[in-house]
Amino acid sequence: MIAAPELPSRIPFQKENEGHSEPDNDLENRDSKHQRRGSESTTSSRKKRRRGQSEKGRRPSVLACSRQNRTNEQRPRDGGVEAVTLFEVVRMGKSAMQSVVDDWIEEYKQDRDTTLLDLIIFFIQCSGCRGMVTAEVFQNMHNPDIRRKMTEEFDEETGLQYKKFMVYPWILTVTWPLDLDSGDYPLTMSGPYWKKFKSNFCEFLSVLIQHCQYTVVHDEYLMDTVISLLIGLSDSQVRAFRHTSTLAAMKLLTALINVSLSLRVQLHNTQRQCDVEMIDQRPNRRLETFLQKRKELMEKQDNIENLMNAIFKGIFIHRYRDALPEIRAICIEEIGVWMKTCSDRFLTDSYLKYIGWTLHDKQSDVRLKCLIGLLGLYSDKERCSKMELFTCRFKDRIISMTLDKESEVAVQAIKVLTLMLQNCEEVLTSADCEHLYHFVYSAHRPMALAAGEFLHRKLFCSQEPEVQDEMPGRKEKAIRNINHIRTLVNFYQESEGCAHSAYLVDSLWDCSAFLLKDWESMTALLLEGDDQEEEALTNLQKKALVEIMLSTIRQAAEGHPPGGRCLGKKIQMAKERKTQIDDRAKLTEHFIVVLPQLLAKYSADEDKVIEVSLLQIPQYFDLEVYSTAQLEKHLDTLLKQIKEIVEQQTGSEVLEFCSKAYLVLSNEELATHGRVDFAKSQLFDQLVGKFKELLKDFIHKGDRFDDEESYQMWSTLKRITTFHNAHDITRWNLLNSTCKLLKSELENGNVPEQIIIQAIQCSYYHIMWQLSKVSEGVSSKSMQVSLRKQMRGFCHICRQYLTNVSSTVKEQAFIILCDLLLVFSHEVLSSGREEIEPFSYVPDSSLQSELLTFVLDHVFIARDNESIDKDEECKVGALHKRRNLLAAFCKLIVFSVVEMDIAADIFKQYIKYYIDYGDIIKETLSRTRQIDKIQCTKTLIQSLKQLFNELLQGQGSNLDRWSQPFTSIKDLARRFSLTFGLDQLKTREAMAMLHKNGIEFAFRDANKKGKNQPPPNVAFLDILSEFSPKLLKTDKRTVYNYLERFVTDQMAAESGEEWLPLISYRRSLLDSRDDDTISTSSSDRSALSPVYHQSKSTSLKRRLQTEDSISNAGLNEGQSVKISPCFLMPQLTSMVLRENEKRATRRESQTKEHPLEKDGTQSLYSEYETTTMGNTDRPVEEDTAKSTEVDRDDLNEIVDIDND
Repeated sequence: MIAAPELPSRIPFQKENEGHSEPDNDLENRDSKHQRRGSESTTSSRKKRRRGQSEKGRRPSVLACSRQNRTNEQRPRDGGVEAVTLFEVVRMGKSAMQSVVDDWIEEYKQDRDTTLLDLIIFFIQCSGCRGMVTAEVFQNMHNPDIRRKMTEEFDEETGLQYKKFMVYPWILTVTWPLDLDSGDYPLTMSGPYWKKFKSNFCEFLSVLIQHCQYTVVHDEYLMDTVISLLIGLSDSQVRAFRHTSTLAAMKLLTALINVSLSLRVQLHNTQRQCDVEMIDQRPNRRLETFLQKRKELMEKQDNIENLMNAIFKGIFIHRYRDALPEIRAICIEEIGVWMKTCSDRFLTDSYLKYIGWTLHDKQSDVRLKCLIGLLGLYSDKERCSKMELFTCRFKDRIISMTLDKESEVAVQAIKVLTLMLQNCEEVLTSADCEHLYHFVYSAHRPMALAAGEFLHRKLFCSQEPEVQDEMPGRKEKAIRNINHIRTLVNFYQESEGCAHSAYLVDSLWDCSAFLLKDWESMTALLLEGDDQEEEALTNLQKKALVEIMLSTIRQAAEGHPPGGRCLGKKIQMAKERKTQIDDRAKLTEHFIVVLPQLLAKYSADEDKVIEVSLLQIPQYFDLEVYSTAQLEKHLDTLLKQIKEIVEQQTGSEVLEFCSKAYLVLSNEELATHGRVDFAKSQLFDQLVGKFKELLKDFIHKGDRFDDEESYQMWSTLKRITTFHNAHDITRWNLLNSTCKLLKSELENGNVPEQIIIQAIQCSYYHIMWQLSKVSEGVSSKSMQVSLRKQMRGFCHICRQYLTNVSSTVKEQAFIILCDLLLVFSHEVLSSGREEIEPFSYVPDSSLQSELLTFVLDHVFIARDNESIDKDEECKVGALHKRRNLLAAFCKLIVFSVVEMDIAADIFKQYIKYYIDYGDIIKETLSRTRQIDKIQCTKTLIQSLKQLFNELLQGQGSNLDRWSQPFTSIKDLARRFSLTFGLDQLKTREAMAMLHKNGIEFAFRDANKKGKNQPPPNVAFLDILSEFSPKLLKTDKRTVYNYLERFVTDQMAAESGEEWLPLISYRRSLLDSRDDDTISTSSSDRSALSPVYHQSKSTSLKRRLQTEDSISNAGLNEGQSVKISPCFLMPQLTSMVLRENEKRATRRESQTKEHPLEKDGTQSLYSEYETTTMGNTDRPVEEDTAKSTEVDRDDLNEIVDIDND
């Protein structure tokens, strides 16, 4: 018996219940080999008997013996620990793997049985087995019990799992404990100690076969035994055995293929030598030697082929569909290697089908291994010719895998299709290619790059001839690039619905950079005239080309992917940085000269898209080139051209990019700053002068503008306003002029609304630039005084415009006024700077009311009031405007510019307008709670009270609690309750205040019909009960007793439907963990209140007293009370106590399972089946009164009841 040493750490396995097919042991069917082995068995047994006498002091490993012999001669001086088993060598990752294998081979030649058993133990240990391996010599091949012994069972007597199987010439029994629940074994264990075990294990097997390929591999003993062992282990239900043995078998087959290829080379060389010797007809000894060598090589080749077939049929065929995905992945990965290295044998349809079938595997890792294997196969044209049937059969499946849920699988599928397009002729149809085109617009960058490679192959490589003529000239290259650019533009135009030029350029950047950086060809296409020989681009094609060109410029200048494709912050390498600098210098040198020409040509186009795109190019320039290369004349040309565009165009987008171009070119750090600043001043002088002249004429006439004058005034003011947003032009003092224009409209109503909107914006920008100067400390005292007056005067003007006839003007004035209040109220006061504190402006209550009224009138509009004729696009635009209005007002609430109480009118719209404004209102509610929890809670309860009052006024005293308006208020209260979160301690004070406020509101007014009628607002308690689950247990008791202050004896005696809100609210405040009984009498108001006790013992005593009083007291006539059966059964005191304890424990467990249950006391009421309110004895009433007084003090500690 040979026992394997235990591993240093406990390594459990996981036993799987899935059934696995029994493999056919091909080695058992070799009759010729069995005969030879039978003759060797006697010799083997004699060797074992001789060796058994000296085996007691021997270590379990042959490797240990060899090292023990060497230690006497070469003992380490440092006293270091040396690996003594093959498993320890592999686990420790010894670098001298080859020397270890050589030592094992030498020992195998001397004593192959013992050394082979050590190798068997190595495989068992690599599976993580902590058990024992027992080997008995197989005597009779024809024993009928052999197959029965090949089992894997559980021994109930010993509590061990064992597996018995035949490894010729032994029958091995592997025994291990049954604690196999974690599934950790060397191949799956993590940590630095095991991370290289798999690679070391595979390397050991490869080196072993490589070093013994000329010797012991062909002895028909070593490999037969190892393969038998691996087949037996691979059939185990324990996944550690299956996983390890499958990996070993697949790596062995890979190594055997390399041996087979080496034998083929030797056989080919030998055959050539034989052919040479056969030329001579005379007898030749060398020929006989070569013939004998060829025969031996053929026998070795046949032996290797048999071993390969045994591994494939005995292990691969069963394990490629194993239940464990790691095992399936190993099989598919290795068969791909076999097909690549030995294509003449394995690259056939009979083997390719396994990869094709596994393409449908449920695990992404297995599918990924299939595609990676196909990448190696489709990369060669010769191999592709052997895969025609496979390609035809599984092409559709590979195309569908581009939509795989795992992005890496989709990426590899696109790469496989790219190789298929490159090396397989006319396999992919146009429909297949169109399916892949849209992936260039994917947000996942690896997928987009793979699709870009496919598009590059399809669009550009297919147009180039296979054998290119020698064309050294630049002209031919330019012509080819122009044709490619035309093709790219056509593709971009056809990509309807997903045309994003930045994404397309980024996808092609790595593979088509030579084309995308050819800006000379692009601008040549844009500047060519209509008289060219070739067909000129259409306007749509020019628009697409300019968009692509702008994206290439941005990608070259910035050096990173567009937004949405960045996978995190990437550190730019030195080479990439140098490429970026070179590309930026190249595009700057080219477009400094060409850009003015492009602007001059396309500035008169009706479609301003080209013009807008061209105006964005200067921001990517290296502007120092203007001065270093002495290209100032081109700068003057560019500034002149931009000025002409400003004078001609009135589009907002065009003017904004002109303003941005001036801003970029006027950088103060550049040497050309003075030149650009002078050009700006000239432009502003011209615009401001024209505006003041038009305003003077208007004031002089004192009448309305005609159409021409209106257009001139509007266009001039719009240009000034657009530039004022990014440039400081306060020195022209436009605020006085714009205010005159605004006052004229207020007094006479003679100014068009478009002009009023521009005047409001221009005035706002002027004030903000003045404030910026004051904050920077560059303004005088007089300027500060003037700014304060101007700001307050302009706010007053905007306030007046809130009632303007034009809705557009009103909305603009509202937005500007909110922004000014936000800046001069919150920003100024929170900055803490003394020089700007005098500019603070806090709105008074009347202004706050006006702003709130504006929001309620213009934002919260019913859908029925919207115009039916509006299309969906107009409705979306109108909704966007209303959301902006609401957001501007909510910012005033969040930053405490207006009183938080005003938010009640906003919060009450939460449910009604949840779809349109729910996110804005919810965020406002969250921010206000962070500022002041108490005040925010007061605002919430105020919004509920407002809705309740509106409903009460509409329905009168006959309030229907089941009507839709009332249920919507309850739903709103439930939503408000959810916003308080799960931490009741944080919201304890706010919740107590909310209930206190709600109770006072419910009992505020008395019913005019009489004292026997409920208060008008008592139904509000039904709404208030939605917040009861947010109270702590102790706070529920305190709030309940505070409620009792408002409930009179007559109210407590009522049980009609109109009193149900009070009953339900009181019931929501009860906690089953505090009380076990409820009085069933109906004459005292404390009947509905629970009896709270200081301790469990007091509770039990009082409960017994209550039970006695109930059992002894007589019921009044006309009262019908259902009494629990527990009251009718005579019980001993001990039994009652025991039952009460059990019942209390059960309730506590139920409460823990449902801590946020809204009606926590419903189980209490259902248990005792209380239907009416009744009397209780005086001791209970007195104790309740005492408890009530204590709880009032507790509530006073939480909130100030009397002084709130």
